[in-house]
Amino acid sequence: VQLVESGGGLVQPGGSLGLSCAASGSGFSIYAMGWYRQAPGKQRELVASMTSNGKADYLDSVEGRFTISMDSTKNMVYLQMNMVKPEDTAVYYCSARRYAEQFGLWGLGTQVTVSS
Repeated sequence: VQLVESGGGLVQPGGSLGLSCAASGSGFSIYAMGWYRQAPGKQRELVASMTSNGKADYLDSVEGRFTISMDSTKNMVYLQMNMVKPEDTAVYYCSARRYAEQFGLWGLGTQVTVSS
C-alpha cells in the first residue's frame, strides 16, 4: 500500500489550507489514518488521527483549528487547517495503521509553510 499526500504549499498566517492523502494498493487493512508533521530541528509529532469508526484525536495546539476527516470507502484522509500559524510550518506526513498497531505506513510528505 502506498500513501500519497497532496495540497501543501504557502499560506499566510490566519489563512486556510487543505491536505489530502490517498492510499492505494492492497494487503494492508487500514484501521486508522493520521497526519504527522516535522519541523526543522524538531521531532515528528502526531497532529491528528482518525479511526475507521470516526474517532478523532488532535494535538492540543491544533485543536479547534484543524479538522481531520476520513473516507474509509476510498481510503482517503483529509486535513483542513484553518487559522494557521507560523509554528504550523512543517513537512506533513500522512500515515496509516492496522488495528492494534502503531502507525507504520508513511507517505513522502508535503511541505506546509505559513508565512507572510
